[in-house]
Amino acid sequence: MADSYKEETITTRFDASPETNSKASKGHCKRFWWVYILVLVVIVVIVVPVVLLVAVPKIAQQKINEAKLHVDSIVVTNTRPNVLNMAINSTITTDGKVHATIAGFQSTMYLMDVDPPLAFATLDFPQTKSDALMVVNISQELTFDNLDAVKTFNAHLLSKEKINVKIEGDTNVRVSGIARNYPVSFSKNIEMVGFNNFAGVVVTNPHVNLNPVNNFNATANLPNPTIWTVEIGNATFHNYLNGSDIGTAYILDVVLRPGDNEFFIWADVNQAPILNALTLPPACETGNLTIDLGGKTVMNNGQTISYFQDAFASSNVSAIIDIGAAVKNDIGLSIPCKGSS
Repeated sequence: MADSYKEETITTRFDASPETNSKASKGHCKRFWWVYILVLVVIVVIVVPVVLLVAVPKIAQQKINEAKLHVDSIVVTNTRPNVLNMAINSTITTDGKVHATIAGFQSTMYLMDVDPPLAFATLDFPQTKSDALMVVNISQELTFDNLDAVKTFNAHLLSKEKINVKIEGDTNVRVSGIARNYPVSFSKNIEMVGFNNFAGVVVTNPHVNLNPVNNFNATANLPNPTIWTVEIGNATFHNYLNGSDIGTAYILDVVLRPGDNEFFIWADVNQAPILNALTLPPACETGNLTIDLGGKTVMNNGQTISYFQDAFASSNVSAIIDIGAAVKNDIGLSIPCKGSS
């Protein structure tokens, strides 16, 4: 009988020791060192410039867009025919996470309540640091090349309860630690409170006489709900009663400050329409007449200030005046209702 046998195959595994792997890695590095250098060069040559040229400018513009501009006060002084001084106190708030220097730049102010938006003034913003709270104060002389635009803005500011203004300009930002300027656009919309045609004006302590001129005077309280302080000058106003021009009123040295503004006012008034109106109800019962004031002239230091004059002329201010009491107290005349016994 033939002998049977098993063929046994023995497989031997050789596991590389740490020392062997280390030698292999070193060998690989020696052979392919140029690959690592090439990767590093690619990172330096491509990735870093992309960050500096693309990412940083986008972040800078984003931070400018997110910044909040708040105007605290505007003061207009030394008004002349096409020049004035304007001082603006404002603050800009940011998250304070990016430290940078924003270069000074020239900006344009637009009235946004007309179509298309109307450029009416140019402001010079100073250099600022991008802190969490930045105080930005501007004081400069403004020369107007387009007086019609200024007149339109002033008419809106005077007559509206609120107006919308945009401040826009181009500048550069230098981020801390990077020796490079990045161009950015500064654009902020601001809602401002307007004078609202001096709604709530009060005329008190009226006096009258029978002279042909300078026959009326009183105290006028003009409310200013805005952040604006404005040097106007000497102003005259048409006086309207029921739509008819009955005379001229005068106020000297007008400076409108935030809050209540009290002025002495006097007028040359045609008395016949006044006396006739006092015989009709309801004036014959209350003594009150509604007088509308429309801008006539504005002069400062002997010069006509047309950008205020036209603004005052663009809309009327209404005031209720107790003329009946003044006639009774100053002239001793009580005027009954027409037709009454």
